[in-house]
Amino acid sequence: MEENKKEKRFQEILGIIRSGAQPEEIRDKLDDFHEKDIAAILPRLSDGEWIMLCNTLEIARVADIIEYVDDVDDAETYLEALPDEKAAQILSAMETDEAVDFLKNTDSDRKESWLSHMNVDKRETLRKMAAYEEDTIASRMTTNFIRVKLSMTVQQAMKALVAQAAVHDNISTIYVEHADGTYAGAFSLKDLILARKENSLADIVVPAYPSVYADEKIADCLSVIEDYSEESIPVLSRANKILGVVTANDVVEVIDDEMSEDYAKLGGLSAEEDLNEPISTSVRKRLPWLVLLLFLGLMVSSVVSMYEQVVAKLTIIMAFQSMILDMSGNVGTQSLAVTIRVLMDENLTGHEKLRLVRREMTTGFLNGLVLGVIATVGVGIYIALAKGYAPATAFSVSLCIGLSLVLAMLISSMVGTVIPMFFKKVGVDPAVASGPLITTVTDLVGVVTYYSLAWIMLVHYLGM
Repeated sequence: MEENKKEKRFQEILGIIRSGAQPEEIRDKLDDFHEKDIAAILPRLSDGEWIMLCNTLEIARVADIIEYVDDVDDAETYLEALPDEKAAQILSAMETDEAVDFLKNTDSDRKESWLSHMNVDKRETLRKMAAYEEDTIASRMTTNFIRVKLSMTVQQAMKALVAQAAVHDNISTIYVEHADGTYAGAFSLKDLILARKENSLADIVVPAYPSVYADEKIADCLSVIEDYSEESIPVLSRANKILGVVTANDVVEVIDDEMSEDYAKLGGLSAEEDLNEPISTSVRKRLPWLVLLLFLGLMVSSVVSMYEQVVAKLTIIMAFQSMILDMSGNVGTQSLAVTIRVLMDENLTGHEKLRLVRREMTTGFLNGLVLGVIATVGVGIYIALAKGYAPATAFSVSLCIGLSLVLAMLISSMVGTVIPMFFKKVGVDPAVASGPLITTVTDLVGVVTYYSLAWIMLVHYLGM
């Protein structure tokens, strides 16, 4: 149903563009549609229709449409179809961070020409922002914000807001500077409207309004950005001057990118992959982890070979090895996910970390206890009835399996918590303690636990 509604909107937009009506009429009718929907139909337009659309709509609206084009190559194609001066105007009207992202990623040989057609201030702003490292919060900021001086009255601030709103439309939060240009705080548009015009801004400014520093890592800023849930947060230089702001839309993109990166790392990848990535690049990303896991796997196999005598005497225990390994791996991965989420809080104390380890181990132990009892009863009955073992032998084996589950799940929950904490301590992203690594380590835990208990209980003491 939703797809049908979308297609209907797309057809309406195409009909308006191809109607042959006067530019003013086309512009007025397209005002009823969101820029994202207009961006979605761009691949269906001919070059002539696209150029006509750009000449019909205001530059700012075309810039908003281009921002919704996800693929850099597509956006590049659309801009290359236009005169360089027109393309430069569109790039200048885009949100600064969006324009920087595009210019960083495009391989167009027209890029320098586009930059040369921009005004000097805009070009320098883009070059400065492009100089920030990709993993710093400044790489995600925009210069689309309103600033006023603390010494102003409410009436003066309102005039400054109106003057700047022609260029900057992000007006929900207004940022305040001291006379020397350093950050003094912020206030909302609502507070400005409700304040008496003769009052000083000092009466409504919030000096403790949250901020982040330009050179801070994105991952380190996420807790601040999420905790305060503001429409935008200022990005400061180390001299406490406002360089730009991170808006709510930027925050959503930042969190999405961080989650995608962490998800990739949890899969044992060094970075997120996409469908257009060359196979050779995907191989290079995956191979280092797979080589490491191969050697860890050989270690697991070596441990199993140490218990050949146990396996030779009790071949039945081989049938339940995978169950022990699967459960220990699942518990370790669960603890890993919880720990990575908790470690996002940079203010976590040592006591809270110990409490997290204790909590995860207790959870693993209790879950193991329940599953161990179920396995002891269920596996004992199965071995006795399906395999024809004497009840005493059957339940001795199943008890060994049940105890192995309890111990393996207890230890795996500890491993899944401690390993990412260790990575964090040594300055490595805890997500690098990936799912495959935890799974392989917990396999080792499961094998050692299971076969050691089998040897001690069944071979050494019971003489099976």
